[in-house]
Amino acid sequence: MAYTILIVDDSNTIRGALERTLSMTKLPIESIVQAGDGNEALLMLKEHFVDVVFSDINMPNMNGIELVETMKSHSEYKEIPVIMISTEGSKARIEELNHIGIAGYLRKPSRPEQLRDILLQVLGGWDAE
Repeated sequence: MAYTILIVDDSNTIRGALERTLSMTKLPIESIVQAGDGNEALLMLKEHFVDVVFSDINMPNMNGIELVETMKSHSEYKEIPVIMISTEGSKARIEELNHIGIAGYLRKPSRPEQLRDILLQVLGGWDAE
């Protein structure tokens, strides 16, 4: 089984870097879709079946926290795991993110093995080919 991943970040550069890093993990990824903020992410969720979301916290229009809260309030999206990936890393911020129900947290920049490990943790692993 291959997975579809949604990357949400207001920086094209960060989204591209994250997509390249994910491709280096050698995990079974079917496709990667991208959005520039939470509003765009919700539109992508309507158009694509997504297995997991990687989201930045600080974005214009709808930030990552608002995105998670909105997803949790919709029955069709509430079970999709969200991994926050941000430069913010204070204990208070991580506690806040855990409280709203994120599946995981990574600091930017992230190495391929960190992405692989958190995806294995969140998605429960898969068979190596």
